[in-house]
Amino acid sequence: MRVIIPSQLRSYTRGAAEVEMDGATLAELLANLDAAFPGIRFRMVDELGRIRPHIKIFVALESARSLDVEVQPTDEIKIVGALSGG
Repeated sequence: MRVIIPSQLRSYTRGAAEVEMDGATLAELLANLDAAFPGIRFRMVDELGRIRPHIKIFVALESARSLDVEVQPTDEIKIVGALSGG
């Protein structure tokens, strides 16, 4: 499935704005993403397996609140990082 990568994480994907990845759940998809691009999962998921507060992950336009969300091969996964500034 298509995974949209935010600009602040593209250094992990060698600059790619989107990648193709598979998995039955969001947890499995992120594990596969981390296998392909080491270190990226830790930027999105904390040590307790929760999505970090500054990250939003959308599965087919629905905000995922946990990694247990099932994903379908036709789903688009969009990762969004919070913006800050002053």
